[in-house]
Amino acid sequence: MIQLTYYGHSSFLVEINGKKLLFDPFIRPNEKASDISIAEIKADYVLISHGHEDHVADAEEITKNSNAMLISNFEIASWFAKKGVEKYHPMNQGGSKVFDFGKLKYVNAIHSSTLPDGSSGGQAGGFVVQHEEGCFYFAGDTALTFDMKLLDAEFNLDFAILPIGDNFTMGIDDAIRAADFVGTDRIIGMHYDTFPYIEIDLDAAKKAASEAKKELILLNIGESITL
Repeated sequence: MIQLTYYGHSSFLVEINGKKLLFDPFIRPNEKASDISIAEIKADYVLISHGHEDHVADAEEITKNSNAMLISNFEIASWFAKKGVEKYHPMNQGGSKVFDFGKLKYVNAIHSSTLPDGSSGGQAGGFVVQHEEGCFYFAGDTALTFDMKLLDAEFNLDFAILPIGDNFTMGIDDAIRAADFVGTDRIIGMHYDTFPYIEIDLDAAKKAASEAKKELILLNIGESITL
């Protein structure tokens, strides 16, 4: 079993095998996450899917405060290294690496990726995490893509963390298709309702998922769940 805590937007802390993995920390600039103190967030690893501000805003501070290892693609990892992050591990699409929490694979995403200062963030991606008790997919920001079917061929996913906010990423209909493509019936929604552009009808999203026989989990900010 793993514990997953939601910090808003696309930010999740996942505890696996005694290790804490923080994905795409955008907390302090998010008004909806004002009750969350980043000083209290401790991570062993900080994983960044792509370079946009709403996915990297708190990464430097949390990484340094926690003495965590930052994992992302080569361009983003190198950018943070120049900002004084001492522990980092660069990856790229299709590559995998075994860490003490399990095996991590950096997989395709279709999305732009520019860092806050205008530097190139390389190619956006997502992560598949294999651990002793299971496997899950963190999609990052992405459109629906047939490449997702490769994940079903390679992995047995327990759940997928998928964007559902539409406009900049998949909406709920494409997220349901993505769940089919990757071979899971359990979706944890992210990247919705933070900004006006991605505000959605939550009841309609839940209904669409139910009709497709998918479990759609929408966590409150600060809420934890055991999976």
